[in-house]
Amino acid sequence: MSSIPHDKEFYEIADEHITLCNAHMGKIMPAKVSAAMLFAASRFNAFVIMAASENKAEMLAQKEAAIAFFLNEYETNLRENIDEHLKRYDN
Repeated sequence: MSSIPHDKEFYEIADEHITLCNAHMGKIMPAKVSAAMLFAASRFNAFVIMAASENKAEMLAQKEAAIAFFLNEYETNLRENIDEHLKRYDN
C-alpha cells in the first residue's frame, strides 16, 4: 500500500466526515461519536484491503502489513493533529 497525497480533494473528503461528526455533537457524547468514526474507518479500511486482494489467500498474506500501515497512518495523523491543536490551544 502506498500513501495517498493529501491534496484539495483529500481534505474536502475529510472535512465532510468531520462535518458529519460535528452534527452529532451536543446530542451524543463526543467519545461515542469518536468511537463510531473509528469503527467506520476500520470497517471501510477492511473493505479496502479486501477489494485490493485478488483472493482470500492474498488478503490473509497482506493482513498484518495492511494493519501495520493503517496503524502507522493513524498514529502519524493523530500526532500531527494534536500538535496542531496544542499550537492553537491558548487562542
